[in-house]
Amino acid sequence: MTDIDVLVLRSGTHGLPASDYVAELRERLPNHTIELARTPREERELAGEARVISSVQLPDELLENAEQLELFAGVAAGYDHLPLDRLAEAGVAVTNASGIHAPNIAEQVMAYVLDYTRNLRIGRERQARSHWEHFQTGELKGSTVTIVGLGAIGTAIAERVSAFDVETIGVRYSPEKGGPTDEVIGFEEEALQRAYARTDYLIIASPLTEATRGLIDADAFETLPPSAYLVNIGRGPIVDTDALVDALRSSEIGGAGLDVTDPEPLPRDHPLWNFEDVTITPHNAGHSPKHWSRLADIVAENVEHLDRGDDYDEFRNVVRRPE
Repeated sequence: MTDIDVLVLRSGTHGLPASDYVAELRERLPNHTIELARTPREERELAGEARVISSVQLPDELLENAEQLELFAGVAAGYDHLPLDRLAEAGVAVTNASGIHAPNIAEQVMAYVLDYTRNLRIGRERQARSHWEHFQTGELKGSTVTIVGLGAIGTAIAERVSAFDVETIGVRYSPEKGGPTDEVIGFEEEALQRAYARTDYLIIASPLTEATRGLIDADAFETLPPSAYLVNIGRGPIVDTDALVDALRSSEIGGAGLDVTDPEPLPRDHPLWNFEDVTITPHNAGHSPKHWSRLADIVAENVEHLDRGDDYDEFRNVVRRPE
């Protein structure tokens, strides 16, 4: 038996303190020992007693000491920064926070889209000058929205944008599975180019993989209509940044809403800061006051699976099984 059922490391996320996460876990697992390591020393001392560790990352020195570890519960959707092979070799399963960000990220996507469509930037500029004058706007109804990635976030985006009476195209690795969009295509170049040519709003909601790295390149921008709007809440390198800057400078697209960039953080002297129709947020779409409560639901359920010795097929959000 181990002394600690779940050890939460000291790093919070999105400005949310880890202590709030511990409180949520204790509420759901009243008969379990949930501890918060508040200092590097406590992390080193307690890691060896924990059956589950939950945090943004797991440093090598902690993994070496985590002899009782059965599960690492990541607190973010991304997991490419984790030592997955080492964890699997050590007999540790890995889960992530996939799905918990879907409602708030989808809402932020709609904020980008509606702000651009209704030209609210001009309204804010005139308000700042106390200047009352009508201005031209667009309308979302009847447009075509292409969503790259139909996981939990892409699905949430599709559900919300569909309420505006638009045509939707979804892009996924297995289009034969269908999806929540009017049309679903794969990553074949010809199919993508046909979709780009019809797209008014291109929303990137996929992880970074070999197939998606640099997916939105100069050819994509050349095919998109000149009024098209790009939203990236996936990963920065999915969009070729130089090609995006060139497309904006030459008016090949109308604008962009970027929560992720390449490089990230975006340097202060980067040209993307200077475009009027580009909205940049600092990888902030994942923030939600409900982050910890949603994650605690997943982790508490998985701890109960551990208690029962269930197969990992029963666990939620498994991204790597132990070897």
